[in-house]
Amino acid sequence: MSAKLIRGTEIRELILEEIVIEVEKIKKKYGIVPGLVTILVGKNPASISYVNMKIKTANQLGFKEIQDNQPQDISEKKLLAIIEKYNRDDSIHGILVQLPLPKHINEKKIIHAINPDKDVDGFHPVNMGRLMIGGSEVKFPPCTPAGIQEMIRRSGIETKGAEVVVVGRSNIVGKAIAMMMLQKEPGADSTVTVAHTGTKDLALHCRRADILIVAAGVPGLVKPEWIKPGAFVIDVGINKVGEKISEKTGKKVSILKGDVDFDAAEKVAGYITPVPGGVGPMTITMLMKNTLKSLKYQLGIAK
Repeated sequence: MSAKLIRGTEIRELILEEIVIEVEKIKKKYGIVPGLVTILVGKNPASISYVNMKIKTANQLGFKEIQDNQPQDISEKKLLAIIEKYNRDDSIHGILVQLPLPKHINEKKIIHAINPDKDVDGFHPVNMGRLMIGGSEVKFPPCTPAGIQEMIRRSGIETKGAEVVVVGRSNIVGKAIAMMMLQKEPGADSTVTVAHTGTKDLALHCRRADILIVAAGVPGLVKPEWIKPGAFVIDVGINKVGEKISEKTGKKVSILKGDVDFDAAEKVAGYITPVPGGVGPMTITMLMKNTLKSLKYQLGIAK
C-alpha cells in the first residue's frame, strides 16, 4: 500500500484563501492592507524567479507590494539606509532582503538591520530567540519550518509525545523546526531528536521516527529501510540532479530530487511529501501569513 501524499500545493491554496478573507475584513474595517517590500540586489536568475513568485502571490492576496531592485555594486551603507527607510514606514509590515547577497556585503549585518517586528522571514536573532522561548513570544517563525508544521497540523497527525527526528541542523530549517516541534502546544509537544550527515548510525535514529523531517541537502540520502512503517516523512530537500526537455514547453528544465528515495520510501511510509510540490509551495505561503500577522500586531488584533 502506497503512502498518502501530502501536497503543499493543495494546503497552500487553502491558506491563501484564508488570508484573502482576513485581508478583506481588515481593509474594510481599518482601511489598510499588509505591506511587503522585497529588496533584490543584482540579477541572480534563481533569486529573480523566486522574487517574482513572491510578488505575484502578494498581489493576488491584495497586499501592498513594493519590489525594490538594486544594482549588484550597491554599497553596504546604501543598502542599510534603504532598510532603515522601510523600518520607519508604517505602511510596510514585512521587509525581505533576498539572499544571497554580493560578496562585498555582510549578510549578517543586513539581516540584523531589519526591524525584528518586520522580519517576516524570521531570520533575525531576536525572532530566533522568541522561537526558542515559544508560546506567545513567537512572532514570525521561519517560513519553511512554519510550512512544515502547518502541513503536519492540517494532516491530522497526532504529534503529542510523538518521536520526531530532524535530519539537518541549519538555522533556518533544521534547528528551527526542531524547536517548534518541541514546544508544549497543539501541533507539537513532541520528543525531538536532531541528527545530521555526521551522526553515527543515522539510519538507527531515522527508524525511530513517527515523524521524519529530512533537510540535509543530500539527494536520496534516506533509504526505505531507514523509515519506520507508517511514518510521516517530510522531505525538505530540493536538489538539482540534472536537466531534461519539458514535454509541454520544449525547453530545458531542472530535474529535482529530494533528500528521500521517494519511489521506494512511498511503499513504506504512511504519509509522504513529494518533491517538487511538497514543502516548497508552503514557504512563500507562510511568508504571506507572517506579513499579515505583522499588520495584525500593528493593529493590536493579533492572537
